[in-house]
Amino acid sequence: MESGAGTGSGYVIAPRLLLSSAHVVPGLGERVSLFRPGQKDVWAGTVVWRGTPEGRDDAALVHIDDPAWLPPAGATARWGCLVTDRPGTPCESWGTPDVVQRSDRAVDTLHISGTLNPGDRYVGNRYVLNLTQHPPEPAADGSSPWGGMSGSALFCGDLLIGVITSDPAGRAHANLEAVPAYVLMHDPAFRTALADYAPDADTVLEPAEWQHLAEVTAPILSPGALLLAQRQVAPFRGRLAMMDDLHTWAEREGFDAWLLYGPGGQGKTRLAHHFASSLTAKGWATLWLRRTVGPEAVEALAAAAVPLLVVVDYAETRTSQVTEVLEAAARHSGGSAFKVLLLARTAGDWWRELQAASPIAEELLHGARAAALAPLEPVPGASRTEAYREAVHGYARYLPQVRSWRHHDWPTLAARLAPSGNASGTGPSLSSPDFQSALTLQMTALVDLLDLASRQPMPAAERTGTRSPAPDAQTVEDRLLLHERRYWTSRAAACGLTADLTIATLTEALAAALLFGAETRTEAEELLNRVPALKGQPADRLGAVSDWIASLYPTAAAGAWGALTPDRLAERFTGRHLQDHPDLAESLVHGTSDGQIFKFLTVYARAAAHPVFQHQLDHGLTALCVRNAALLACPAIEVATRTEAPQPLIDALEQIAKGNEILLADLKKFADRIPESSYNLAPFAARLAQSIVDRDRVLASESPDHLPDLAVSLKNLGTRLLVVWGSEQYEEVLALNREVVDIRRKVARDQSERSLVSLASDLNNLSGTLALLDRDEEALAAITEAVSIRRKFATRQTVEFLRPLATSLDNQAVILNSLGRIQEAASVIMEAVEIRRQVVLKDANRRIGLAASLHTASQILQRSGRMAEALDAVIEAKDVYEGLVEERPDAYRSNYASFLEDMAWMLWKLGLTEDALALIDECIEILDSLADGRCERHIYEDRLDGALHTQYWIANRSPEDAESGGSEDV
Repeated sequence: MESGAGTGSGYVIAPRLLLSSAHVVPGLGERVSLFRPGQKDVWAGTVVWRGTPEGRDDAALVHIDDPAWLPPAGATARWGCLVTDRPGTPCESWGTPDVVQRSDRAVDTLHISGTLNPGDRYVGNRYVLNLTQHPPEPAADGSSPWGGMSGSALFCGDLLIGVITSDPAGRAHANLEAVPAYVLMHDPAFRTALADYAPDADTVLEPAEWQHLAEVTAPILSPGALLLAQRQVAPFRGRLAMMDDLHTWAEREGFDAWLLYGPGGQGKTRLAHHFASSLTAKGWATLWLRRTVGPEAVEALAAAAVPLLVVVDYAETRTSQVTEVLEAAARHSGGSAFKVLLLARTAGDWWRELQAASPIAEELLHGARAAALAPLEPVPGASRTEAYREAVHGYARYLPQVRSWRHHDWPTLAARLAPSGNASGTGPSLSSPDFQSALTLQMTALVDLLDLASRQPMPAAERTGTRSPAPDAQTVEDRLLLHERRYWTSRAAACGLTADLTIATLTEALAAALLFGAETRTEAEELLNRVPALKGQPADRLGAVSDWIASLYPTAAAGAWGALTPDRLAERFTGRHLQDHPDLAESLVHGTSDGQIFKFLTVYARAAAHPVFQHQLDHGLTALCVRNAALLACPAIEVATRTEAPQPLIDALEQIAKGNEILLADLKKFADRIPESSYNLAPFAARLAQSIVDRDRVLASESPDHLPDLAVSLKNLGTRLLVVWGSEQYEEVLALNREVVDIRRKVARDQSERSLVSLASDLNNLSGTLALLDRDEEALAAITEAVSIRRKFATRQTVEFLRPLATSLDNQAVILNSLGRIQEAASVIMEAVEIRRQVVLKDANRRIGLAASLHTASQILQRSGRMAEALDAVIEAKDVYEGLVEERPDAYRSNYASFLEDMAWMLWKLGLTEDALALIDECIEILDSLADGRCERHIYEDRLDGALHTQYWIANRSPEDAESGGSEDV
């Protein structure tokens, strides 16, 4: 690159936009000359943004407005930044430095490599490339050999992370400094220029060290690929309140998680991309975590040293991976923000199961936000019409990138489209409720353009073997699939497949691939060999079909094939195919991996739920699972807790459980797979638990060796009944608990450790149930026996036995307090506190137990008149809670708010009104923030009302009012 300001290097970051250095280009609006080394052509460009030459933002953008310029093939640049403090990150750069130039030769290039250490020039906001090769000698005149290298792009892998700007003095030319991309993205003027001259460019900063963990967008090969939310073809609209909530959430210190859920096509992924882009200016990095990343790789996230947003799409199908992310977050230092944004279709069973998946998940997800995303355009009108027009023009701008559609005059076609759908007025009316969905609106805009560009009907050869939907049932997905089928046919011909295989056979192979997927080529060919029309075909032909599918929908990560996107399109295609070929699934399902079965059941259940099928696919899915119970029952349980439409799977499980041929061991295996928190499967789980009890009771009557199994089954039945019926079943659950304890007593006659530990646990449960029914004397007898047993084992002084003893002592103290035996309760709770302190010394992660025991102690001691000790206990509890809240705000703020309200009452009764008001104010502030954006908002709002009432009472009444019974009204 040459100009009046000098010569330098540059990098084309978009079709007509070049990134370079400010000190090698002239002022804003002035012209520069560009050339490619090794070529004779010269092009002109205009400086459209310029930072400060040799300053902090020494970079520039040049718009290549020369008509003769032919943009290079390839996508726009992806931006990145260093996100850890780990040294030695590999990097590279190409440029035209003086060291390789000769007066008798054309301008040449140098490809340099090196490493980056985040701590180098940290304060000065520079990246320092440490050369791995030998540094060059200085020029004869003493000038830098690196002259001409300024403006070169600095890459870490596939990510552009900076612009080379200088050869720092005193480093013997062994280092080069670069302006980081995060500095440029912080400048609103830079981002504006980028948006104006490279509208397709994404401004998200990806983590350079973790780019191998990130989702990668596949190339645009078919029109449907333009609907991917990450392409951001249509301008982002609305969602202002949600964006404000997300930014408020991100601004909080430390870890936070947020679940954003809604139907497919509602706009969750698009919103997440827009939110991630908006964080770039604030120095955040964003990682869209790839589905196939394993636990060891996820562990690396703990090393984040900059604000990090981790986005997990389809979180309901990736709960194990989300748990691994949470474990990494737990190991994070907390020195910078670490936020996890989960995207899912529902917030049902899988969400409750995830929250209970591990102690870390329970801690970090306690109180996490779960917000439903509302429709984007809920009512017809000008806004919906404008959204449609914006989508039409957005797709018109991108369709030239689709190879088989690039020769149409898309701007003219876009201008011809009327708001009602197309120029002839025969398209769908935008007043339909379907257009509340962002995806439906945008898909319609795309299909209207495609239909307008290709007025001819689909050739009959391309429809072979596929039932074309009746005109009145033809949805926008069906219309788009017609265009996709043309693409499939043309690719099949190009791959030389149509001479030996019909389009119907290839379409069936594609349906199998989209239903089951495949992780390896071998797995792919084995699946295709089970397709009826391909069975027995030679390996090379199966491989050719697999390659054809991969050419249609390539994968950027692991796996043999990519996906037909968006999901709704794939679900419509597979649903239509299963409707027309109901026996296909049976021929494919055997011999598949666990992952393939999970994907198949998920896609089938989602397809069956589409209104267009009117539940016609439900019976086929249910019958398939029943016929193949040994293979599909357990996966069906897992999928039923993760899908928004589980009924066909639940019906199958009910039929399977009723079958006499099912072994008891299999029934128990099914029961163990159902999470206790499951709502979808709760009634079925209770009926299944009863069936297991009935069978175990018969076996126990035949042999006492089966008594422990019966005890476990009875206990599980009680748990399942409580989930379904709650307090309505306390008496029945009590009867079950009594029977369990009776059985445990019989078994414990051998005085073995295992049997006694089980007896103590079940006595503890029995005591709790009795207390819920206000049978405190019986509850005390049960818990006292549990304490006696647990005290024997606690002499070993291990956390394993100390914690259960402390739990039983807590419960015993509460029951004694309820019976009015206050002094005994105080003695017991202080013993529990002392044990909790011992546990914390052995395991600091158990501090929440200490805080809870201290909280209970403060209340009991206060009631016993030991106010000084009560005050000491409550102050110690506050210290513990503050430490927990500082480390994990979302996990502990709810408990802390309850504690603050109780402490405020105590201080007020001691006459410390100002201190009490400060505490209740803090409590109200926490509850107000907790109520904001959560699906259980009403719970926090009720608590907030109570706290406000407490605040009013403390501010306007005297402690004597409490003594006279007034406080009982609070």
